[in-house]
Amino acid sequence: MMILSVVLTIALLGVLFYHRVSLTLSSVILLAWTAALGAAGLWNLWLLVPLAIILVPFNFTPMRKSLISAPIFRMFSKVMPPMSRTEKEAIDAGTTWWEGDLFRGNPDWKKLHNYPRPQLTAEEQAFIDGPVEEACRMANDFAITHEMADLPPELWAYLKEHRFFAMIIKKEYGGLEFSAYAQARVLQKLSGVSGILAITVGVPNSLGPGELLQHYGTEEQKDHYLPRLARGQEIPCFALTSPEAGSDAGAIPDTGVVCMGEWQGEQVLGMRLTWNKRYITLAPIATVLGLAFKLSDPDKLLGGAEELGITCALIPTNTPGVEIGRRHFPLNVPFQNGPTRGQDIFVPIDYIIGGPKMAGQGCVCWLNACPSVAVSPCHLTPPAA
Repeated sequence: MMILSVVLTIALLGVLFYHRVSLTLSSVILLAWTAALGAAGLWNLWLLVPLAIILVPFNFTPMRKSLISAPIFRMFSKVMPPMSRTEKEAIDAGTTWWEGDLFRGNPDWKKLHNYPRPQLTAEEQAFIDGPVEEACRMANDFAITHEMADLPPELWAYLKEHRFFAMIIKKEYGGLEFSAYAQARVLQKLSGVSGILAITVGVPNSLGPGELLQHYGTEEQKDHYLPRLARGQEIPCFALTSPEAGSDAGAIPDTGVVCMGEWQGEQVLGMRLTWNKRYITLAPIATVLGLAFKLSDPDKLLGGAEELGITCALIPTNTPGVEIGRRHFPLNVPFQNGPTRGQDIFVPIDYIIGGPKMAGQGCVCWLNACPSVAVSPCHLTPPAA
């Protein structure tokens, strides 16, 4: 009976924790439960005394703060690293949906079940049945992987012609503007035939220049780049990963300094950039580089702080000084992936996605854009496809 009483007590604690019963009511229930077990002769009634002594500090806020919360806080303050600005921005950016309820330990299952089942539109279904099916027919995975180490030229041309790289781009700019579900279905079908084909299509439709431009680009940037991206005239890549920091945006050593400089024969406000990136998917064939770096303004030419923070800019890869290195060969999977470097390269300040007002807002940009991206992990972990 003693073992049973202990098991029931643990179960009672679990019920109280699960339903988040108030501290005061929980204390009363525990004292009453202990008294009942004592009256039944299963426990000693004197257990009420130490239990009450333990519960009293928890139920008086000033005592709880001084005796329990403050010492614990001081202990963790010594061992936990301080929160960086990037981490703070990551926490504050975006919103949560049902997964927030799940992590809070109180999921509303009806909310999840009531969410409508995603459906393909007629246009999306026709794209899967037509161009996607044909692309799968054209892909020979053995030849792609072991003979050419690339997609065949005719398949590249077919992907561009049928706007496979524009599923995420709005129709007003010439894109397909497919739903997240449709994009996932397309990649699912392509990956069943060739992982390299799925990666190649997935990356431009993930969190990169196209998505960031639609959310934060200036009208001039949108009008220039988005139609060209939709037609496959421009091939984008997103350069975040560094040899030392990996994809930890807060630790990247790549820098930009706001300064005046000469651009096309004129003195303009711009940035002097230095970067060294690795494992950037599509970098070997990219025409426009989405670059993440830490921007500083020591002379306060923008009128704000000296250290502005993580910034995203669009750099044409034909800009003098931009270097695209030899292709990587990760896991013996020959998708287009490689390094890019730049040393002390001057570009206009308008190259920042969204213009000067978005200087230092790079982390907020891509974190807020993430919820609308169906395949965002592709640019970080392409072999997973």
